[in-house]
Amino acid sequence: MPDYCVTGGSGFIAAYLIKALLLHGHSVRTTVRNPDDLGKHGFLSDLSGAKERLSIFKADLLDEGSFHEAVKGVDGVFHTASPLPLSLTHDDNVQTALIDPAVKGTVNVLNSCIEARVKRVVLTSSCSSIRYRNDVQQQELTTLNESHWSDPEYCKRYNLWYAYSKTMAEKEAWRMAKESGLDLVVVNPSFVVGPLLAPQPTSTLMAILSVVKGLNGEYPNTAVGFVHIDDVIAAHLLAMAEPRASGCRLICSSTVAHWSEIIEMLRAKYPSYPFENKCGSREGDNNPHSMDTTKIAELGFPPFKTLEQMFDDCIKSFQEKGFL
Repeated sequence: MPDYCVTGGSGFIAAYLIKALLLHGHSVRTTVRNPDDLGKHGFLSDLSGAKERLSIFKADLLDEGSFHEAVKGVDGVFHTASPLPLSLTHDDNVQTALIDPAVKGTVNVLNSCIEARVKRVVLTSSCSSIRYRNDVQQQELTTLNESHWSDPEYCKRYNLWYAYSKTMAEKEAWRMAKESGLDLVVVNPSFVVGPLLAPQPTSTLMAILSVVKGLNGEYPNTAVGFVHIDDVIAAHLLAMAEPRASGCRLICSSTVAHWSEIIEMLRAKYPSYPFENKCGSREGDNNPHSMDTTKIAELGFPPFKTLEQMFDDCIKSFQEKGFL
């Protein structure tokens, strides 16, 4: 039975990935910045199989060599750790808060994997590293696939710093893999939706909760693909196990919708909540498009869950945990 390491264990995707790997009987290592902060990651120790097969290591994305111990001797590494601030628009802090942890963190993790001769690394990137382009904005290109890349200059022009950080980090990962011969697979999820696993909502789920509760005064002027967390985890497991996935980018996305459509769908089913009713004015992030998932389907991936399924699971989870 292979052993795996998952970086950034308290994150939304990472925590579910750890849960799935433990349920499959694997021994799992995960990394956190502060092992003593049980408020953030203590729930991982309550997962089924965690007491017997989960080890938690201290590592920091900006600390060179800090991942050496965690990845030494494992068969595969899932590098999911990357910052996702809810809002970040000022040039003075994006470098230290977002870009450095994403890019330098990827370099540090991959260097440790190369040194440890890890058999395969699955990197969690994003559809954000694919969909921000002038030809999409101008509607010259509406269907996107794994051959497409976001334009860093476009991202800078519209202050799309998360997309910029994910694009630069993924490009660096592919460069390192090519130079070193590392077996790399990249999963590019869209906006991830699903039930809570951690005690508190992570950045992604907090964005949904804010829209449902009307906390920000407006909803994002964004057209984006959405995907159920279950599909994201299944895509990562496929990316690690499938020999044909070697060297692939894999789009992991269900339906693309504008946030106004999501609110309309949710308001019809949950009319008592004070949803945001004003659209934000931000430009550059509202371009209609679709995501071509042919490649992952050819590897045997089943149809993606629907918008209704993923948001129902999310809202029910908020209700059960007292956030709604």
